[in-house]
Amino acid sequence: MTVTHLNHRAEGAASATPLLLGPSLGTSLALWDQVAPELSASHRVIRWDLPGHGGSAADLIGPGATVGDLAALVLALADALGVDRFAYAGVSLGGAVGLHLAVHHPERLTSLAVLCSSAHFGGAAPWRERAERVRREGLEWLAGSADARWFTPGFSVPELVRDHRTADPEAYAACCDALAAFDLRDRLAGITVPTLLVAGREDPATPPAHLREIADAVPGATLVELPGASHLAPAQVPGAVLAALRTQLDGPPARGLTVRRQVLGDAHVDRAQARQTPFTARFQDFISRYAWGEIWTDPTLSRRERSMITLTALVAHGHYDELAMHVRAARRNGLTPEEIGAVLMQTAVYCGVPAANSAFATAQRVLAEEEPG
Repeated sequence: MTVTHLNHRAEGAASATPLLLGPSLGTSLALWDQVAPELSASHRVIRWDLPGHGGSAADLIGPGATVGDLAALVLALADALGVDRFAYAGVSLGGAVGLHLAVHHPERLTSLAVLCSSAHFGGAAPWRERAERVRREGLEWLAGSADARWFTPGFSVPELVRDHRTADPEAYAACCDALAAFDLRDRLAGITVPTLLVAGREDPATPPAHLREIADAVPGATLVELPGASHLAPAQVPGAVLAALRTQLDGPPARGLTVRRQVLGDAHVDRAQARQTPFTARFQDFISRYAWGEIWTDPTLSRRERSMITLTALVAHGHYDELAMHVRAARRNGLTPEEIGAVLMQTAVYCGVPAANSAFATAQRVLAEEEPG
């Protein structure tokens, strides 16, 4: 049977927002091993192998291939999986594929992240020379220097180096042909999708200046430079890459902080922030990012409905200090005192009369604060 699609791995719920992850030359989808599973909690993550790399067939491209040819294979994979529009993130050659998609197929992208990549790769001659030697001698001579090209001194990912050694030389050389011909510098200003650029400060292959060049040209682009990272940032500093991608894909915690203020009030949030210490800072970020930035912003339920659910849960667990705060929040979300009372009556049935008795006492005290003195 003839294989016509790139090898890929899909993770996450099929109904979640699609995110495609592209690899660097010489690697495989294992490049994303420390990042993809985390992103799959909120996205349908689809990572793919270059032709002749990992599990992809070598004959999907040939001599004289272009980045456009690779982009066409990515779109064909997306089509085969029933994915119309998707977020995209790619490293090096995978990032170049993303830039091509943003220029030529912007209707398919919801966002773009380009990591350790470039709008051009230093001219055609070195890539043509590399392609010629790989076709003549294979990849062993090149794989021996992979650690120095990919990572900072003392760091390595042996699996990725093995992928380099076992890649198909003809397909690898064809990818070199694609890099030799790639130059989108004159098209960057026309990119309209939200774009993130991620540079490794220690990257010798695509130094930060290459990413800054893209960031300066793409309207509204964001640039993040990662200290201590070389060319394969997702493998070397996965936590930093995750943080950058989550902000790109889901929005910064500030969105959650805005909702938190709208529901709980400025005074409460200001007090919480004033009490914040280095010990509690991560917890405060967690609350703003996930509780308020994801759950409370989900349009499936209204804020009124969320308030009723929250009041019930707090009564059930006896969290009466939190209950007082959320009675105030329920009033901001439009619940009347009568509706709050009806919620507490419901808790008397399902959580017990003693719990409801304490809850009524707490709610009565809070609601009395609203009465004119």
